[in-house]
Amino acid sequence: MSNWRIRDFHSSDMDGILHLWETLKADNVEPVYALSEVLASCEKDHAVVAVQGDQVVGAAVGRAAHDQGWIVFLATLPDFRGRGIGTSLLSAVENRMAPHGLNKLSALMPESETRVEAFLGRGFLLKQNLHYFERTIPVQRQELEPLSQLGGRILARDLWENVAGMRREKELLERRLVLPLAEADLADEFGVVPPRAVVLFGPPGTGKTTFAKAIASRLEWPFVEVFPSRLASDPKGLAGALRETFLEIAELEHAVVFIDEVEEIAAQRSGEPPSPLQGVTNELLKIIPAFREQPGRLLVCATNFIRALDSAFLRHGRFDYVIPIGLPDTHAREAMWQRFIPASVVDSIDVDLLVSRTEGFSPADIEYAARSASQRALEKAVYDVGTSPAAAGSPASNGRKGPVTQDYLDAIADTRTTVSEEVHRDFLEDIDVLGRV
Repeated sequence: MSNWRIRDFHSSDMDGILHLWETLKADNVEPVYALSEVLASCEKDHAVVAVQGDQVVGAAVGRAAHDQGWIVFLATLPDFRGRGIGTSLLSAVENRMAPHGLNKLSALMPESETRVEAFLGRGFLLKQNLHYFERTIPVQRQELEPLSQLGGRILARDLWENVAGMRREKELLERRLVLPLAEADLADEFGVVPPRAVVLFGPPGTGKTTFAKAIASRLEWPFVEVFPSRLASDPKGLAGALRETFLEIAELEHAVVFIDEVEEIAAQRSGEPPSPLQGVTNELLKIIPAFREQPGRLLVCATNFIRALDSAFLRHGRFDYVIPIGLPDTHAREAMWQRFIPASVVDSIDVDLLVSRTEGFSPADIEYAARSASQRALEKAVYDVGTSPAAAGSPASNGRKGPVTQDYLDAIADTRTTVSEEVHRDFLEDIDVLGRV
């Protein structure tokens, strides 16, 4: 008779599970599932153990997902192998999952695992020519609710790639911000302290908000935008609500926190009489050092008027970098036009001419002109110029299939640029005086 028995997992068996895990590692077997996943499944899914007296000599852990079950962990101590314990453990955990009405039970084993008899004994088939793919999701399930309450969100993973042009800015942000944050261990080896807070400054419409979102997308961190105008209506007042918001953000594992038009709450403080917003500025100056002490997060503040910011706000120790985001150069404008012009007609458009005609345009200006041109072309296709509208749903027979170069030139001529020459000149001066990259 065997002197071991199978029973349900108890919380007191946790040390036994850890010992089994360490035994596998000592045998150079790298389990597929992380230890944290195994321990979590022991508590909330289905787990059985084989015991001899008070000693845990084997364990099996299973997880049910819809109509499929997965064996998360199976291990037996070396001295107890070959006694049928593994097969019995699999049978027991399968019985525990039976009420879920499973159609299939699967297991992933490391390639180095040679003890597969337990699975074969339970009728499992060894599948050949399969590849196992895995990707870590940075945002944990338990973070989703507090993230939702903050108005935060998980952004699409391709935002960074979809930022058209602006190659110099992207490269700078990639090197200064993304690299040390995404490769924190490597940065530590080189003595690099990952950035905690940055300011993006530049004329309106140059893409500061887009870059902040793209950074979050690139890091795969949650994006939380703080809106001072919304916090102002809080009963605790703007300063109190700001403090409370950052305390809630501190509960997240990772976050890119974005404050747009930060000059509204961090403007130059005057002497007498004190401005009503001075208390808010003071509170923000207190919040930033505390925020910087927490790893795995980045504060991005954006401003169109960096000269309006309080001098104490920009000093070293609060912000690692003060990065200019300016008007797109020739290459950037070309990339933007290539993106906004429909693929079906782009080869027939004189893109070089559009690029030369939009010097001084912001990305927002170019996007507006491109959309305006498409709208003009659509209207010309549907309505005969100078006549009554064509029949509903039937475009005019002018053979147009999309915008032509002249549509874009007309739209460019009618677009009022966001950034004046004076604003652009001030921006270039601000780069020399206030920029820090």
